[in-house]
Parts: sequence; structure tokens; C-alpha cells
Amino acid sequence: MDQIRVGIADDHKIFRKGVILSLRQYTNLSFVLEAENGEELIEKLAVEKPDVVLMDLRMPGKDGIDTTKEVSKKFPDIKILILTMYEDERFVSHLMENGANGYLLKNADPVEIKKAIMEVMVRGYYLNNFVNRVLLKKSSSKNKIIPSLNSEIVLSDKEKEVIQLLCMEYTASEIATKMDISARTVESIKDRLMERFGTKNTAGLVFFAVKNNLID
Repeated sequence: MDQIRVGIADDHKIFRKGVILSLRQYTNLSFVLEAENGEELIEKLAVEKPDVVLMDLRMPGKDGIDTTKEVSKKFPDIKILILTMYEDERFVSHLMENGANGYLLKNADPVEIKKAIMEVMVRGYYLNNFVNRVLLKKSSSKNKIIPSLNSEIVLSDKEKEVIQLLCMEYTASEIATKMDISARTVESIKDRLMERFGTKNTAGLVFFAVKNNLID
């Protein structure tokens, strides 16, 4: 994989520098942008576009929640990894369904952060044990949040298979090979499902599918 360009948005300079220093050992990662809040990040993204942004939630001015939504809308190719101290399932659900590609706690070690960056570049999302626990809790809850007028979500066999393989962390090209269809067809099915369920990216689609028991 080519050099991965990384940005970080956090209002604590010492934390930003600590993350950058801890990941310096990985020569395929290059930090190209730092921001203290959402406004500064959006302004800098107009000039310097990283592949991945590490996003704090609590920042002065525009916080990480609103910034995540804006970045995912204005710069859909940029992957967003939440890096926060908030271990709250409400944040996980909301952010994963509104543009975030992964959710990490600030006690994550550099190895996990590096793994998350690599995963979102290859798979489009990163689900760690913390997020998986939230998914399991949501999937067992009686209160399903389904953006549909129908009480039941009906999927074609092909749509079910695509979602199943996405949740198993296969890429679009790998899914295409397994299903004997083109990668473009896989992307078309994925885009159609994201539009139907109101999700912003692959991470949101996977989160929605697991939460609403769309996979076996």
C-alpha cells in the first residue's frame, strides 16, 4: 500500500503530538495535518486532504460530532476514525451511522490505531471489541431503529450475500470474485443499500446490518 496521509483533530496539542510521535515508527503513515477544532479542520481540508482523519469528539467551537457529519458530506473519500475518551454506546451508534469509519478510545495503543488506519483504508471500516459489544447489545435490543416505512426489511438474495460478506470484512473486489459478478455491480448494490438505509459509508451499512439482524 502507498503512503497513507493522516490528519488529527484534537484540542490538546500534547495529545496530538503524542499520537504523532507514537506512530512515527510506522513509515507508511505520514501526518500531514493537525487541527485544534472542527472549524480549523474543515478549513485545512480545503487545502490538504489526508486519507484518514483521527477525530476527537469534545473540541471548542465545532465539535467532533458535527465535524464528522460535515467532513463525510463534503469530503466523502476521507476516512474518519473517532479517537475519544467517551466510552458511551450512544456516541458509537450515532457516529458510525453518520460518517465515521471506526471508533477508538484514547487508551488504545499505537498498534491498534495503526491497525484501524490500515483497516479503514482496505475495508472501509474498523470494528474493535468495544464497537462489537455495542453492536451485540443493539442487535439484542427490542427497540430497533429502522429508517423504513415498512415493519420488515426485505432484501434480495444478492443483497443479503453482499451485506453478509461486507460484515465478514471482504472487500468489494473479493466479494465480486466470490459471487462471480463485477466489482462495479458490488459497489452498485452497496450504494443502493446505503441510500435505502440512510447510511453514509460502508461502516454505517455494516453497523446498520448487524444492529437490525440483517445477517445470519
